[in-house]
Amino acid sequence: MNNQTPEIQALIDRNTRVEGDKAWETSWFRRLLISVITYISACAFLTITDGDHTRAYLPAFVPTMGYLLSSISLGPIKQWWIHNRYNH
Repeated sequence: MNNQTPEIQALIDRNTRVEGDKAWETSWFRRLLISVITYISACAFLTITDGDHTRAYLPAFVPTMGYLLSSISLGPIKQWWIHNRYNH
């Protein structure tokens, strides 16, 4: 690959970077990481505002599950939208 022009190598590098970004955006690792951060943040917020940490754990699942459900359901909705937008 050393005999390629700099422009072609730049395109290859860009495509590799874009593929990595796309893989990150759609990965379950990212979704779970955001869910954990959301849960911890919600627990902290509820503990600070309510003052009772024992009551914060269950209600903190509401925003966490909302995020997970939205990230799961948006994939099929996105595909439907793309299909209807560009395949008419």
